[in-house]
Amino acid sequence: MKKFMDENFLLQTRTAQDLYHNHAAKMPIIDFHCHLVPQMIAENHQFRSITELWLGGDHYKWRALRTNGVDEHYITGDASDWEKFEKWAETVPYTMRNPLYHWTHLELKTAFGIDKILSPKTAREIYDECNEKLKQPEFSAQGLMKHYNVETVCTTDDPIDDLRYHEQIAAHPFGVKVLPAWRPDLAMSPEKTERFPGYVEAMEKAAGQAIHNFNDYIDAIAKRHKFFEEHGCRLADHGLEEFYAVDYTDAEIENIFEKARAGKSITQEEMTKFKMAMLYVFGIMDYESDWAQQYHYGVIRDNNSAMFKKIGPDTGFDSIGEFNTAKALSHFLDNLNSKGKLTRTILYNLNPADNEMIATMIGNFQDGSCPGKIQYGAGWWFLDQKDGMTKQMNALSLLGLLSRFVGMLTDSRSFVSYPRHEYFRRTLCNLLGNDVENGELPASELDFIGQMVENISYYNAKNYFKF
Repeated sequence: MKKFMDENFLLQTRTAQDLYHNHAAKMPIIDFHCHLVPQMIAENHQFRSITELWLGGDHYKWRALRTNGVDEHYITGDASDWEKFEKWAETVPYTMRNPLYHWTHLELKTAFGIDKILSPKTAREIYDECNEKLKQPEFSAQGLMKHYNVETVCTTDDPIDDLRYHEQIAAHPFGVKVLPAWRPDLAMSPEKTERFPGYVEAMEKAAGQAIHNFNDYIDAIAKRHKFFEEHGCRLADHGLEEFYAVDYTDAEIENIFEKARAGKSITQEEMTKFKMAMLYVFGIMDYESDWAQQYHYGVIRDNNSAMFKKIGPDTGFDSIGEFNTAKALSHFLDNLNSKGKLTRTILYNLNPADNEMIATMIGNFQDGSCPGKIQYGAGWWFLDQKDGMTKQMNALSLLGLLSRFVGMLTDSRSFVSYPRHEYFRRTLCNLLGNDVENGELPASELDFIGQMVENISYYNAKNYFKF
């Protein structure tokens, strides 16, 4: 019987172990999509407790706590840090076979050097040990990033953000490059009638110009796009339910914009047309700035309306959606490509039923301008676990080129989520190692396979994003 989470965790063969320990483990981390708070990085935030660091904002854990029968008071309520941690410790044993069980213990081990199993019996000693270590400077926000050998991080930033904290970080470098990433979801959400009018006003202020019509709105957004570029931004990101394929006219988009700006309700058809128009505009901007663009699609957000009203979005009430997107996605990419405006693009699906569709769709728009110009992104959100990662890499391997894959990202709000890169790298090495041991890949090519592991872990992303 193997020891739980030893040095060869997830590595089933000698070849897998060699690939991980001698190739993957040493590579720096490029985390090109995350939700870290730039202010916390700029101010080198020192965490008051493991609860703040670990449970604050982590909707993965919140979902598990609720499922285990824990009252909201101990999740997002005003219970003490110890009470919240204690409830998490009580829940952890029930997460066995959920990736949270692995992530929890991998994070304890890699961040704090703690090998104990978290349970009600060990909760107090682990809580106290973590909190004592968190008082040390090396356990600050910047310290944890350096501890995990992070080279580059891209945060997720709205176009109206003044990027003051990115400026502060750039003025006081600490060894990790922190760049903004363009996330214009609200800019293309006219259906949010309670927010869109105020957003347009905020865009006026951020761009320093009046917005009288839709063309002015696009001009203002273009100014912000340039501002982000000047602050080191190299990639855009979009969170979508689905892709769209509808015809529209400039006059229709102008009318929809005016209605939304006035706070009037718009129809589903109008929303679809506006979003499609905005995605096209953004795609052209990204191409002309030589950015990469990412599309995360397939989520149904805020399913629990009562809890949304009570505690807001991104609190653990989202799920995988079912959308028939293949033709719409093809139409969108082809529209940009036919006009010579399709930049480097990464597609992430949330529904695993779309794996093979995405893996084949990316092949339609490769053009030889760079390796893997159109990418099938790593297992995302509900799929960023061993099974989801394996299925994504298998689909990409069978229908594309795994060797050109840009690899993993955390998509996290936590400064101790970097072991997700380790989890991914171990899974990758296990896949390739098993193929070699089974005679499906040649042992004579281990040097190339080792370099392939290093490329997927690090070099492909570095070259792709031009960091």
